[in-house]
Amino acid sequence: MTTRTARAAGAAALVAVLATSGCTGLPGAGGTPVTFEAGADGIGDPYFPTYGNGGYDVVSYGLKLRYDPAGDQLGGTATITATATADLSRFNLDLVGLTVSEVTVDGTVAGHAREGDELVITPESGLRRDSRFVVEVDYAGTPGTVRSPDLGEGGFINTDDGAIALGQPESASTWFPVNDHPLDKATYDIEITVPEGLSALSNGVPGGTSTADGWTTWKWSERAPMASYLTTLVIGDYRVSSGTHAGKPIVTAVAAELPTTYADPAMARTGEIADYLATLFGPYPFDSYGGIVVADSRIGYALETQSRPVYGPSFFRRDTGEWVVAHELAHQWFGDSVSIHHWRDIWLNEGFASYAEWLWEEHDGGRTAQANFADEYAQTDWSQPTGDPGRSGIFSRAVYKRGALTVHALRRTVGDDAFFRLLKTWTAEKRDGNATTAEFVAVAERVTGKSLRPFFDDWLYGTTAPPVP
Repeated sequence: MTTRTARAAGAAALVAVLATSGCTGLPGAGGTPVTFEAGADGIGDPYFPTYGNGGYDVVSYGLKLRYDPAGDQLGGTATITATATADLSRFNLDLVGLTVSEVTVDGTVAGHAREGDELVITPESGLRRDSRFVVEVDYAGTPGTVRSPDLGEGGFINTDDGAIALGQPESASTWFPVNDHPLDKATYDIEITVPEGLSALSNGVPGGTSTADGWTTWKWSERAPMASYLTTLVIGDYRVSSGTHAGKPIVTAVAAELPTTYADPAMARTGEIADYLATLFGPYPFDSYGGIVVADSRIGYALETQSRPVYGPSFFRRDTGEWVVAHELAHQWFGDSVSIHHWRDIWLNEGFASYAEWLWEEHDGGRTAQANFADEYAQTDWSQPTGDPGRSGIFSRAVYKRGALTVHALRRTVGDDAFFRLLKTWTAEKRDGNATTAEFVAVAERVTGKSLRPFFDDWLYGTTAPPVP
């Protein structure tokens, strides 16, 4: 080692030590010392303090994965491009259960350690605020699920013929390293290799398939920012229908074991329903359409996974299932394009999607939105709040149905013209971003010209039935 090389190595080692300890490092611009600190192990959500991480903002995820259903083995590389929002000595990614073999930051091997469901990464040198950096994580193992006593189970579920990766409020961290909170939306390129003969479905625009040596690689790309819980991966034997709708690709799929008369008719109306909702909410916000119906009874819900919702099988046993298609497609505007800031704001997702069920039913020749409102108003438990329902209440009837009541009451209060102008203004101004209840109230007052804070206080937070407008 030359003297110059030794000095350089010593300087790099000093920066690394200072960075990991949070001490003052080498001088920054203008000679001011830089203090590198560890990124927070949570993004700061009041309901879920450990969800997500602090200190950086993800720009994009590139996932190149391979899954063998026979052995329930998942492996591959996640390439994460991010921008530091602080001078970072280290930072965390959320990752459940899988084994990490190597991590690099900007092409240089970085230290990594597991602390529960956190992957703690220590780059060779500190990351300066506002700098762009690229993380690559090689990992493998048997993916699993995350369970909550009050919220149920989500994550990567092995099935008889493949797998389903799905869940809310968290699921992504069970199959790739991620900043797992809606506040950090990013674009995605997903490449998944599976045994030949199986479908591998995900979000966004299809990028084609290629087959070699008994394995098929499927590619998907979502260019609109997407919250991590809205990612999905569905692998198995599916009837896949591909085409175009309104000039964009539309991909729907139904589990092959389900009869063609079961969910296929409802899936066939996906484009029609989306077009109707666009007349109310503004232009459809994504570059592709679709939906996936799984046959696994463990999926007892539907989820608005971006551009391609996933539906559990039970919805199509009770009736045609078109109401749930309307619900999940409405989420493409309310929840996906305009995402919540914190989980306490979830009524902004579910209240509007539930109201869309009533609007579609009326449009399709069924009961009116007013009739649904009257029935629901009569049976609502008004002691349960909608606007801040508590951690265990984010999937409660108060969020969904009382949320829909609030939306219809708002419509009656301000009138149809102002109401639908408000919806289109909201989805346009907040497109691809995040929003809070307070922001919605402010936009509503600006668009309608009415003082609405007392209205929202009563309908979202009051504990007695508000008078019907």
